[in-house]
Amino acid sequence: MKVVVLGGYGDMGQGAVEDLLAHTDAEVVIADYRREGATAYAARLGGKARAVFVDANDPSSLHSVLQGADAALGAIGPFYRYGAKMARAAVEARVNYVDICDDYGPIEEVFALDQAAKSASVTLITGLGWTPGITNLMCRAGASHLDTVDEIKVSWAGGAEDSQGLAVVMHVFYAVTGQVPTYKDGQWTRMQAGSGKEPVDFGGALGTVEVFHCGHPEPMTVPRYISVRTVSLKGALTPAWNNTLADVFVKLRLTATPKRIERVSRIIHRVERFLGQGGVPYSGARVDVIGEKDGQRSVYSYRTVDKMRRLTGITAAIGAAMLARGQVQVKGVYAPEGCLEPGHVFAELAKRGIQIEELVS
Repeated sequence: MKVVVLGGYGDMGQGAVEDLLAHTDAEVVIADYRREGATAYAARLGGKARAVFVDANDPSSLHSVLQGADAALGAIGPFYRYGAKMARAAVEARVNYVDICDDYGPIEEVFALDQAAKSASVTLITGLGWTPGITNLMCRAGASHLDTVDEIKVSWAGGAEDSQGLAVVMHVFYAVTGQVPTYKDGQWTRMQAGSGKEPVDFGGALGTVEVFHCGHPEPMTVPRYISVRTVSLKGALTPAWNNTLADVFVKLRLTATPKRIERVSRIIHRVERFLGQGGVPYSGARVDVIGEKDGQRSVYSYRTVDKMRRLTGITAAIGAAMLARGQVQVKGVYAPEGCLEPGHVFAELAKRGIQIEELVS
């Protein structure tokens, strides 16, 4: 089988490439704009993968590299710029596709491809990484244990020392700027990014981190598949002073437009090696699913802590392999919680040393 990893030379993309090579017999194609770097990276992998050039701003370039693939994996960020472009190209090329889209901006446009994907007999899974991805499956796992679900609280903590790349910086500024989507009292609405601060215990190397409302896809997708009154998404960077710095940029309106985000992100990217000072080089996720079981209030909580690259890249690779093998039968556009069995993905993650902890109260 053949799997094309769009953005395979990026930090998260490399995590996916390496897992596909380690756990499948797939022919892996590293499609990236940075031709020389991608070629050198493929050589370091011992010739097990090959690199090709792709320009995500050029539909014909995307279509060309996707031809003949059994599945494609989208890891070109930021997704508010490239998410819909990659998804549309996959549908037009009639290639099953999964991405790690962590921006809320393109979600409606991607889901609008549902009928076209069905007509092309394509399965398109958006947001299968760390968050969204693992978090969505935690939501489904918890809901499956309850008779009724009242509230789902999704939280993440990302180590500034645990990631690299311009796209990651741009994503963070996008997520903490302005009004961001949430699901409250049975309807989609908006909350001010940075509001609603509260401590969350992620366990492991992270411990307790103060998180706040920020922009992610989970509140936009989870209510599509789970009957629930409220779904919130909160996150934060570690060390905490990174959040303070980001807040200053937001208040100065240096992130008010995509062009401003790119400008300030390029500056931050040059000094990002200093941003993790005093922090922990790990990232984590926690989901609390609150409802009733047998007439009593119950809470099913899930959490995990590992390297961001592993949490994101491996999870996406598992999904890409499933698509390439024909293990996902439904056609159309789905978020992970709408088409994947949490137990299967969690078991595959456990084989790679990523543990999902379940807590019940």
